[in-house]
Amino acid sequence: MASAQQQLTELFQQLGAADQATLLAFAAFLASRAPIRTVAVRAEPEELPEALMIERPRQESIVGALKRLSKSYPMLNKAEMLSATSELVATSLMQGSDPVGVIDELEKIFSAHYEQFKSGNRS
Repeated sequence: MASAQQQLTELFQQLGAADQATLLAFAAFLASRAPIRTVAVRAEPEELPEALMIERPRQESIVGALKRLSKSYPMLNKAEMLSATSELVATSLMQGSDPVGVIDELEKIFSAHYEQFKSGNRS
């Protein structure tokens, strides 16, 4: 019985160029979801990245605030905040909330996630 790698190679060679590209893209996607394999080595204590804290402009849209906060906190996993931020933005759009208040809440969400990141609770 051929190994999985050999089977994959044989199947790959049977595909046309477009399907090969699709298969490669799918494999890259799957690999990005896989847990990172680490080798146990003695590591120096990791220095936590600091937030960049880009200054808030006087006039800022909610989308602009999301972009600014994403740049201010590049170390955060935005997918972990997606539920809270998207719910807040959607509610503000539906209810016509004051953008300043929504941006204040977005800043609190990012700040809380950053504090959680710093404390090591990166789940």
